[in-house]
Amino acid sequence: MSTEADAPPCPAAPPCIPPYPARPPRHITGRTVAAAVCAVLGTGLIAGALAGSWLVDGPDAPSATEASYVRGATRWQEVPVDRLFPPAVHSDAAGPGGAARDWTRLGVAPDGDCTGAFDPLLARALAPAGCRRLLRATYADATSTRVTTVGLLITDTGRAGMRALDHRFSDEHLDERTDLMPRPYAPAGTVAEHFGDAQRASWRITVLTDVPAVVYAVTGFADGRTGVPPQPAPEAVARGATTVAAQAGLGNDATALAAQLERGYREAARTPDGETP
Repeated sequence: MSTEADAPPCPAAPPCIPPYPARPPRHITGRTVAAAVCAVLGTGLIAGALAGSWLVDGPDAPSATEASYVRGATRWQEVPVDRLFPPAVHSDAAGPGGAARDWTRLGVAPDGDCTGAFDPLLARALAPAGCRRLLRATYADATSTRVTTVGLLITDTGRAGMRALDHRFSDEHLDERTDLMPRPYAPAGTVAEHFGDAQRASWRITVLTDVPAVVYAVTGFADGRTGVPPQPAPEAVARGATTVAAQAGLGNDATALAAQLERGYREAARTPDGETP
């Protein structure tokens, strides 16, 4: 084995690699050529793998979070309606006191813009984020005494815009004001056909920041009764709440169905392109 004892010393700076001592010429065999070819091929494969990694995961490649946000702007076009708004929804513990609850879909509104879907002040508060598309469906509980409209507003803004909207709703408590409520969708010929603005008794609004969307739910009684003081769902489901909305479970309906829609759309947005959302 050769050594570096007779190699000239390296200068102090910059560092260098000592040269290999001269070796006597040797006969090149087929084994040597094969080894050299393998080395070249191996180097090429490694370089190719690295290049592929740089192309996929390079500094300019979007993160999974960013890709999910981008998909969220258009994924509604690909998600089957029965996945976004299932014909039947069950929860083992969504009712007051953790009781089981079931809901049946009464109808799905044609997708469209946001015209007439919100109280005027709520429409004004949401306007900075834009309205790319609005999707809605209405459900009845198992007794057909309570009806709930759930909606998915796809906005037309970036993540900074959604964060700003979320901060404003949180800081100004816009989701708690009775003059900023979503409006119901009342499918004709169903138990919800009398579900109008005057029947609203509880509601929930959630501004998402990981996808460009606002999820909401608004609920009331199916018999068309009026005069029930509206109460935000988070207050109606609070421990010890004794209002009509709380005792009837209207806040629970709004909370559970909004959560179902929110969870479903987030999962769809996380589904990579080319796969069934």
